[in-house]
Amino acid sequence: MTARAAGLVGCRHCGSVWPSDAATCDLCGGPLSSRQPNSLQRVWAWWWAGAIFYVPANLYPMLRTDLMGRESADTILGGVVELVHHHAYFVAAVVFFASIMIPMGKFAAIAYLAIVIRRGGQIQSHSLHLLHEVVEFIGRWSMIDVFVVAVLSALVHLSFAVNINPGLAAICFALSVVFTMLSALSFDPRIIYDAAEVRE
Repeated sequence: MTARAAGLVGCRHCGSVWPSDAATCDLCGGPLSSRQPNSLQRVWAWWWAGAIFYVPANLYPMLRTDLMGRESADTILGGVVELVHHHAYFVAAVVFFASIMIPMGKFAAIAYLAIVIRRGGQIQSHSLHLLHEVVEFIGRWSMIDVFVVAVLSALVHLSFAVNINPGLAAICFALSVVFTMLSALSFDPRIIYDAAEVRE
């Protein structure tokens, strides 16, 4: 028995429960809706925004270093390669996993959730809900990628009379992370069970 089947709706702001025909919450005044309207449309809108900014985040330099008049600029992947050349294999693996594998995995997971719900087929509701929770959990820590890459790249170049500035990729990467977080938050996990019920 779900709240929707029982004729109830929960307030997303204060958590109180009201009859499904109520329009606003009497406690906090927030609007009541059984499901987030246009959930998948907002998911795709934020997803595409994040994907667009992820491209320049990998093409432009993440960090610009001026070491005693000698300038250098490294992309995310270029920083991984340089770490490997310095035999910092563990650090290179951390940067590669945190800044390339995790963001791409988030893009793939969010797109997979939206496509499965839209196109239908056999739906494993519990597995999809677990996948959504994992994406949301990772999203809370995604912004650390920017700081990890910046700090580790700085430590590799750090020396006397050095000037370090963030590159355009740092801004693009941060925006991409924010947009993918908003995409995951826009996904209403309750539509997973709605879709599963339709196909039963």
